[in-house]
Amino acid sequence: MKKFFIGFLLLCILINLALAEKSKIILMIIASQNFRDEELLKPKEIFEKKGFKVTIASSSLHTATGMLGAKVKPDLLINNVNIKNYDAVVFVGGTGATEYFNNSVALKIAQEAVKQNKVVAAICIAPRILAEAGVLQNRKATVWSSEASALKAKGAIYTGQDVTVDGKIVTASGPHAAEAFAIAILKLLK
Repeated sequence: MKKFFIGFLLLCILINLALAEKSKIILMIIASQNFRDEELLKPKEIFEKKGFKVTIASSSLHTATGMLGAKVKPDLLINNVNIKNYDAVVFVGGTGATEYFNNSVALKIAQEAVKQNKVVAAICIAPRILAEAGVLQNRKATVWSSEASALKAKGAIYTGQDVTVDGKIVTASGPHAAEAFAIAILKLLK
C-alpha cells in the first residue's frame, strides 16, 4: 500500500509539472513612465483570471508610474526578452509608449514575435511601434486617432475600429477598448 501511495504521489507531481510547463505566458511591455494604467491592468487581470502567466518588461527595472498613478515594478528589461519564452507579446500604450517608436530593441521584439508566429498586440498609440517595426504593412490595424496617419504612412490599412484583428496581430484604439482587446488576444491563444 505504501509503494502504491508513493507511486501515486509521484504521478501527481509529474502531471502538475507537465501542466505547469504548458501554461501560456504573455509578455506585456510598458513604458518606463506614463504607460496607460487601464491598458495594462485590465488585460493583465483578464489574462490571469484565465490562468495565463503575465511577465512585465520595460526599458528600466525601476518602478514605472502610469498616467493615472498606478505603480508597477517590471519583471525584466526589454533587452533581456527572449521571444521563444512567450506565447504573446503585448505593447501597452499611454504617452510614454513613444519611447519605443524608434527603440531598436522594441522594434526587434515586434519583428521577431511576428517571425515566430506569436500573437502580437498593441493598444492606444503603441500600434505605431508595430508600424515602425514594419509588421503592419498591408495589414488591417487600428490606433489612437493621433497616430492614424503614421500607421498609414508605414503601409497599414487603418480601420478606425476599437479593436482590429488581422491574423495573429491585434490592435486597439485606446483605454475604452482594453477589455475587448484582452478578449481578442485570448481568442487567438486558445
